[in-house]
This record gives sequence, C-alpha cells and structure tokens, in this order.
Amino acid sequence: MKKVLTIAGSDSSGGAGIQADLKTFTANGVYGMSAVTALTAQNTIVVKAIHEVSPEFLLQQLDAVFEDIRPNAVKIGMVSSAALIEVIAERLVHYKAENIVLDPVMVSTSGSKLLNDDAISVLKERLLPAADIVTPNIPEAEILSGIKINSSDDMLRAAEKISSCGCMVLCKGGHSINDADDILYFNGSTAVFKGKRIENPNTHGTGCTLSSAIAANLAKGYDIENAVKRSKEFISGSLSSMLDLGSGSGPLNHMFDIKSRFMEEENSL
Repeated sequence: MKKVLTIAGSDSSGGAGIQADLKTFTANGVYGMSAVTALTAQNTIVVKAIHEVSPEFLLQQLDAVFEDIRPNAVKIGMVSSAALIEVIAERLVHYKAENIVLDPVMVSTSGSKLLNDDAISVLKERLLPAADIVTPNIPEAEILSGIKINSSDDMLRAAEKISSCGCMVLCKGGHSINDADDILYFNGSTAVFKGKRIENPNTHGTGCTLSSAIAANLAKGYDIENAVKRSKEFISGSLSSMLDLGSGSGPLNHMFDIKSRFMEEENSL
C-alpha cells in the first residue's frame, strides 16, 4: 500500500485539516500519516482558537514518520508561522521527499485568518520551490502572485507568475471567476480542467480534500494531470452527496463511494 503524509493543522469539527486529509487518503486507497502543525478549536461557523505546535515538536513528528514509514507523497496544508515553514522545508530537503503537494492555506472557509503575514514571504521562498504542485484558490493566488484576478486570463497570468519558482500551479476556480474550472500551468504549458458548479453551500474543507486527493493519486503513480482529473472527480462526488452538517458551511462526504459491510448501521442489518 502506498503511503502519504499530511503536514497540516487539526480541525476539531472534522471537515478540514488533517481530519479531511486522512479521510481522503482512506477513500483514495492509500495509507495516511500526519504531522500536526497546529490545533484549532473550530466548527462550521468560526475558528475560535489556534494553538500552534513548537518547531521542535514538528521536527520530531517529521523525523518519526520519515525514519520508519517513508511516504510516497507529502501534502502540506495549514502552516501558520515562518518558523514552522523553515522546519518543513529543511526536513523535506533532508529526506529528499517526493510528490510534494502544497495547499497554501491562508484563510478558512468561515473567513478566519490562518497564516501570519510575516510567513507569506517565507512560504514563497522556501515551500514553493520545494513543491511539485501548488493548489491556490483565487484569493490565495492573488496574494502569491500580486495579481488581481477577475477573469480566466488573470488566473493564467497568476499561475505563470507563481510557477516561476519551478513548481506546477493548479489555480482553482469556483470563486465566481468561472464555472469551477481549474487551470494547471507549468513552463508554458496549460491544461484546463472543466468543472460543473455544484449548488451545495457546504464546502468546508474542499481545498484540503482536493490537494490530499492529488497527493494520494501521485503516490499511486498517476502523473499530475491524471491525478488532478481523478481528484476533481472525487471532489464532485463528495459535494454531490449533499451531506448537511452544522449551522454554517458544512463538511463534504469524503466516504460517499465506500462500500463495506463495516459501514452499515445496526438498524440496517
């Protein structure tokens, strides 16, 4: 079985962060591991508090994983401080990690800020060059590129700017720019992944889920284009399941396609 490591924050409501990542890994047939960057007290409405781990403890988590069960891919999500970013970048180089997917999480679905301002430049300098693919949404792509995005052409220009550090960029639509179409750009080549907008207000954790699915598919040997295609199909299925939990923007149904007798509830036996 292929193995994937998520380096991200914990979501106490289970819809995003490492909880979403581990569910996504399971649903995509890989073994999931985690290095936690922060604990959050959050739900579908608000992030109440963030408790960041120390750089030393994050380093110990990364060493513990790589020294025993080496991952075939790595997904990086919420990393709120420059010090944590430095640790991640150094350890990934040290272990020669492969298939690195960076989801530059900056703001939660509920609107809470998750990345310190002083960490943005370090993320650009240290993590972007280390990643194989970066998956910003429109607001994140604007911050990383310095380009205001109002059209698909702007998405492409932003992706090109971000990609100048050497990584592939998947600039995600879905923020009223297009009909959920994503643009993959690298070294002058462009691929557009069409997506039909699904009218579901429950989108908590979509970015975490997509990037984790891409990492899972890369670990299984798919090239980046096919990994993205399969991951978008997984997101569409998770949204189309119409799970409705919580009072705000609720989570996806990561397990929409899992069939097992162990999934049955007692009253259905």
